[in-house]
Amino acid sequence: MKRSSKTMAVLVTVFAVSIVLLSVNVASAQAVPEWVKNTALWYGEGIVSEGEFLNMIKFLVENKVIVIDSIAEPVPQAVDAQVVIPNGNYDVTGAGFYSPLNMEIPVGSTVTWVNDDSVPHNIQSINQDGKVIQLFNSPPLNTGDRFEHTFEEEGVYKYYCSFHPWRVGLVTVY
Repeated sequence: MKRSSKTMAVLVTVFAVSIVLLSVNVASAQAVPEWVKNTALWYGEGIVSEGEFLNMIKFLVENKVIVIDSIAEPVPQAVDAQVVIPNGNYDVTGAGFYSPLNMEIPVGSTVTWVNDDSVPHNIQSINQDGKVIQLFNSPPLNTGDRFEHTFEEEGVYKYYCSFHPWRVGLVTVY
């Protein structure tokens, strides 16, 4: 029975990884049963079929002789984040953009905007067309004032200062 070299390589790799995992979980390589070693050898020599070899691996996994730890994706934890409205933000020709301009945060995070500029600003949530929506909107923030909002859903949220409409920022929630 002819096997493709790619299939053979994948199966041998799976077996090798399984043996490594087994040897990590068991103190001694001698703990690998002889029939496992023989079946791997016979498979490599073409004596045992692919199906028999895979059934052996399946048996080892099902009976927890080989333990394959699943690696769970880390769940993003909510954070407290801050956007600074820097001094000079009011000047249309200045470079005082929001810092950061695009805040990226996980769901459940709270963003606090801090006005470090010498003039009042506000934070107004806007839709894709640039129209103010009633999602998060601050009163005028004097120097040193703060405004916060907690983002409960994924999405891209745009905002701007209605006093200085050339200043637009984003909060990307994942």
